[in-house]
Amino acid sequence: MAVPGPGYAITARVEAPPSATAAGDLAVAVGRVGGVMTAFDVVESRPDSIIVDISCNALSERHAEEITEALDTLDGVRVRNVSDRTFLVHLGGKIEVTPKVGLRTREDLSRAYTPGVARVCQAIARRPDDARRLTIKRNTVAVVTDGSAVLGLGNLGAAAAMPVMEGKAALFKRFAGVDAWPVCLDTQDTEEIIRTVEVLAPVYGGINLEDIAAPRCFEIEERLRATLDIPVFHDDQHGTAVVVLGALRNALRVVGKRAEDCRIVVCGVGAAGSAIIRLLLPLQPADLIAVDVDGIIHRERPGLHSSLQWVAEQTNADGRTGDVHDALPGADVFIGVSAPNLLHAEDVKAMAHDAIVFALANPDPEIDPGVAQHHAAVVATGRSDYPNQINNVLAFPGIFRGLLDAQARTITDAMLLAASAAIADVVAEPNPLFIVPSVFDSTVSPAVASAVRKVSEAEGAELGSVQAALDAGAESAEGVTKEET
Repeated sequence: MAVPGPGYAITARVEAPPSATAAGDLAVAVGRVGGVMTAFDVVESRPDSIIVDISCNALSERHAEEITEALDTLDGVRVRNVSDRTFLVHLGGKIEVTPKVGLRTREDLSRAYTPGVARVCQAIARRPDDARRLTIKRNTVAVVTDGSAVLGLGNLGAAAAMPVMEGKAALFKRFAGVDAWPVCLDTQDTEEIIRTVEVLAPVYGGINLEDIAAPRCFEIEERLRATLDIPVFHDDQHGTAVVVLGALRNALRVVGKRAEDCRIVVCGVGAAGSAIIRLLLPLQPADLIAVDVDGIIHRERPGLHSSLQWVAEQTNADGRTGDVHDALPGADVFIGVSAPNLLHAEDVKAMAHDAIVFALANPDPEIDPGVAQHHAAVVATGRSDYPNQINNVLAFPGIFRGLLDAQARTITDAMLLAASAAIADVVAEPNPLFIVPSVFDSTVSPAVASAVRKVSEAEGAELGSVQAALDAGAESAEGVTKEET
């Protein structure tokens, strides 16, 4: 199922004989062991040899070694060294801080730093909200992790989480112009994480929680939302849910079904699965079944964590029991955010006509997409080498762009639903192989930002009207009291 990709790309510097067949021999050697050659560059030519850089895509680290060995065993060929192109990208980190103002003269320093900066500090002390206008807070997000659930790799800790958080920050800048910074915490204690984010919050206009294991992530997000005056967004939950919902809207258009007529099975009820269920509920599906490692979730299942108890109360009205294989017969939609190779062709075949399968486990989905396509009308994965990639980068940059532009103090389900609709609407004419836009579609982030900003401003205006009414009511009550007195 897997194909060689750039995630395991190497460049081998090879010394070879200067024969007419040298290039072909090297290319054949790479292809013989399943590698894909992407570049062939002659670095140096000598009377008795040529030095060549051969770039290849591989399946894994071991496969990259096999490609190297295949080259090295050719007659007259010597592999001088091999560079892992992924590691080269990460040398020295992937992001940096760059000043926005020139600091070339004494006058520049006097305004940007002392003594002029003191006046700005005093202004913010008088009006703390001016920090959004006069500091980086207006455009800066903290990408916070404890390293407890890094990608699909598990609990790697704070230091090992840094490359992912740097990448996240780079994506914020690339797709939405948002300045983001990794905040990798060397603790996995819930109280310490919450308190640390609280004391760091004045610098930031938003908090993006990332790669924090469930169920701890639920409490951390909930409590931070209650105490902070800036939006707190757990991307593993809500970013995934927004893109899934956007893709599902278009998939349903393709097969001509309505959500309220569909039975939907969600496999995996961790951070992503719980958030997907939360956003699916307003669509009022005919039935919604949640399945975790212990089987179908229902109200009578013993030992449910509080987060699963909520799921049990919101789903599975008929009280179904069993495992994922029992949940699928007759289902219209399968959404997997769980583990690889859970399903078989027979499971998809047993689903309803024109079934939709989102097998999103990464890097290996719940079912081979090629197998699923034989029986389902629409198939999506989390991988970039198949059609219909469900990728969070379609959501989180635009969502935060909209939140920051609106100077939002919170984030609501209405904003997330608006973001999902905006993603779906970018695809004017969906078809089975195109239900979500490309991550490089430059119209996505602005569309999402605009949708989120409009909802935020509308909710802010409504809240302001309610507060004004309450204030007016309080004044009237005070006036009546005084008159009566």
